[in-house]
Amino acid sequence: MKVLVTGGAGYIGSHTCKALAKAGHEITVFDNLCYGHRDFAKWGPLIEGDLANREEIEKALDSQRFDGVIHFAAYAYVGESVDHPQKYYQNNVVGTLNLLDAMLQHDVKNIVFSSTCATYGMVTKVPITEDFDQAPINPYGHTKLMIEQILKDYDHAYGLKSVALRYFNAAGDDADEEIGEWHDPEPHLIPLAILAALGKRPALKIFGTDYPTPDGTAIRDYIHVADLAMAHVQSLDYLQNGGETGQFNLGTGNGYSVQQIVDTIGKVSGTPVPHQMAPRRAGDPAELVADASVAKQILGFNPTSSDLETIIKTAWNWHKNHPVPD
Repeated sequence: MKVLVTGGAGYIGSHTCKALAKAGHEITVFDNLCYGHRDFAKWGPLIEGDLANREEIEKALDSQRFDGVIHFAAYAYVGESVDHPQKYYQNNVVGTLNLLDAMLQHDVKNIVFSSTCATYGMVTKVPITEDFDQAPINPYGHTKLMIEQILKDYDHAYGLKSVALRYFNAAGDDADEEIGEWHDPEPHLIPLAILAALGKRPALKIFGTDYPTPDGTAIRDYIHVADLAMAHVQSLDYLQNGGETGQFNLGTGNGYSVQQIVDTIGKVSGTPVPHQMAPRRAGDPAELVADASVAKQILGFNPTSSDLETIIKTAWNWHKNHPVPD
């Protein structure tokens, strides 16, 4: 297939481009390089453009006849979304509408959308299934939920088929170290802990040690980015083969605590993680773990790289050997 990947120069987007290329698909990346990296667009041409500019999207879709779109391009910092909701609704929601309308005009009827478990909000039990109530607690989560609804409506009205993938915690890096996780600012626990161990960042803050969990720290479901990438390839194949619009959790069903992450980094690397305890952050649930059985049944999703030691090893190797530029 010929695939347009919006945000394909970013962390998950670039790993997905590699998986698509390995599966024999032709990729074109569409990215404004706001958070993406030019060096990560290795598996096809890069078209620099912004979803806010309808003419740039039209030009990209005019470049060849695409069979489908994988849509990553979005702002994704929860705290920033609370402080600047206009930025998030404009970029994430309006930008997606621009993309969908251009797809309809070019008769591209399949899209895989990067959604999030943040659409569920403050859950009170785990594992989380797709039929849980969706009640986001921040504008970022609201934008993703809005887009999920838009996709359902566009299917009903125009026959545009979609898969929305609700990620849990993306982690790890390319085993070949061709690409990896470079965020500025860096919001994610594992790279923050690794960078602290490498002396590149201050001591890690562990927010909350009094949760109702075995060691008192919060538990999350971590999935290797390579497994996430493969799920996007499977989703595109599913749509191309006549699959119906759907929404799927992507996780492992296993939760690891913050303390387990810190301990495993020390074990894998031989370098302890300097850390300090801090109070809980508002809005952080004690535990978020996915039930991904529907994705397994319908998409064939089967994570093979998401054991914690593999996640930590690939992340450690990337950050140790590829320091983030100053």
